[in-house]
Amino acid sequence: MSENRIQRIGVLVMSYGTPESIDQIEAYYTHIRRGHAPTPEQLQDLKDRYEAIVGGVFPLRENTDNQVKALEARLNEKYPNITFVCYQGLKHASPFIEDGVERMVQDGITEAVGVVLAPHYSAMSVGGYIKRAQEKAGELGLNIAFVRSYHLHPKLIEALALRVEEALARFEVPKERVQVLFTAHSLPEKILEMKDPYPEQLLETSRAIADRTGITQWQFGWQSAGQTGVPWLGPDILDVLRSIKQEERAQHVLVCPVGFVSDHLEVLYDLDIEAQKVARELGIQLERTRSLNTDPLYMETLSDVVYALARKD
Repeated sequence: MSENRIQRIGVLVMSYGTPESIDQIEAYYTHIRRGHAPTPEQLQDLKDRYEAIVGGVFPLRENTDNQVKALEARLNEKYPNITFVCYQGLKHASPFIEDGVERMVQDGITEAVGVVLAPHYSAMSVGGYIKRAQEKAGELGLNIAFVRSYHLHPKLIEALALRVEEALARFEVPKERVQVLFTAHSLPEKILEMKDPYPEQLLETSRAIADRTGITQWQFGWQSAGQTGVPWLGPDILDVLRSIKQEERAQHVLVCPVGFVSDHLEVLYDLDIEAQKVARELGIQLERTRSLNTDPLYMETLSDVVYALARKD
C-alpha cells in the first residue's frame, strides 16, 4: 500500500471478545462451543466467575473498546499523512470479525490492515482470526494485509520489563529470591505436532524480558486451559505453584502473563482469584504485573506494526 496513493486506511482490530452482560453469557458460551449449548452446571460456573470479578462487570469489553480508541488516536497523531479508521472484529461476540470487515466496506474503505490484540502467533488463535477476516474481505473485494505477530517489538518488551521491575519492588526480599513465572493461555497439545510457533514465540518474549531486567530465576507456565477432553499444553500455573512449594525453590512468586494484553477473566479470575487462593494455601506470596491495557508503549507497538503494513506497496 503506497502512502502517496492511500489517504484513508481501515484497521481491523481483532480480539477474542466477551459478553456485555450476565444475560449474554449463555449465547457467548454457546458460540465458543460451536453452537452447542453449555450444561446448566457449565453455564453457572462461568456466571460465577464473572460475578466474582467485582460483582460481575465485564472488563474485557471496556478495555478492548479503550484500546481500539487509543490505537486510532495514536495512529492519526503519529502519521497525519494517512487517515486511519479503526474497527473492532471479535471472535465470539458482536461485532464479529466479519461484521468489522463489512462495516469497513460500507464506509467506503478499500485498503485495510488487520491486527490482533495478541502479540504471539498460533494457527489456532491469530491464524483463525486472519482466516475469517481474509475470507470476508475477499468476498467483499477489500484489500487487507495482516500483522501476524509482534512478540519481540522493542516497545512491547520495554513495557513488559518495566512492569516486572515495578512488581519486583513489591517484595521485601532481593529479586534473586523471587521466582518469576511467565504465563499465557494454554492451547491443545496438538499444536506441537503442527510445529506451531506459539510456544517458542512466548519463550522468546520471556527471555527478552528476563535479559532486560536481569532476572535469572524464571520459568514458563500455562493457564486457563479449556475443558475439552484433549490434552492441553502444560504445566498449568497451579501445578507450577505446587511444585515450587514442594521443591522449596521460593516463597515469593511474580507472575507476568505475557500472553494477555488487558484485564479480563483469565487475568482477574484465573490469576487474581484462583491462583492467588492456591498461593495463599501454600504460604507463597504471589504478585502479578499490571496488564498493558492502553499503555502508551503498547499503543506505540501496535501503531508501528500497523503503519509498517499500511505504507507498503
